[in-house]
Amino acid sequence: MLTSSSTPQAESLIRSTNARVTKTRVKVLDYLLSHNRSQTHHEIQQALSQDSDIDSVTLYRVLEWLTENELVHRIAGADQVWRFSAGAGHQAHEHAHFQCTRCADVTCFNEVKLPAPVALPEGFSGGEVDYLIKGLCPRCK
Repeated sequence: MLTSSSTPQAESLIRSTNARVTKTRVKVLDYLLSHNRSQTHHEIQQALSQDSDIDSVTLYRVLEWLTENELVHRIAGADQVWRFSAGAGHQAHEHAHFQCTRCADVTCFNEVKLPAPVALPEGFSGGEVDYLIKGLCPRCK
C-alpha cells in the first residue's frame, strides 16, 4: 500500500491497468470512488487541496489518465463543464446522464433504457453518443 489513507480498491483498479501505481492516482481515484455524484475538476481540486499539494495541471493529467484507462468516465454537462465519476457500470459508458437545471449536479442513470442507435447516412461513422437529460433533481424539486 502506498499510504494508509488509500483504499485497496483504488490501488487494485490502478494495478489492473499494468501501469505504475502513484500516490496521486490513488488519491484521486479513491476520492471519486467515495462520492456517489460526479465531480468537476474544480471540486476535486478543492477537496484534495486540504491535505495534499496536487496542482491543477497534475490533477488534469491524472483525470485524463484515469479516463483513458476506463477507471473513471468524463461527462460533459449542459454547461460545458467536465465532470468525472467512478464506480460500477461506467467502463462501457453506455448510460444516460441527468443534469439538474438548478444545482447543476450530474447523475448517472445506469438502469435507464437507452433509445435505439441513430441510423446515420451513408459515409458517416458514429463514435460517441451522449445522453443528457435536463430537469430538476429530487433535492431541487
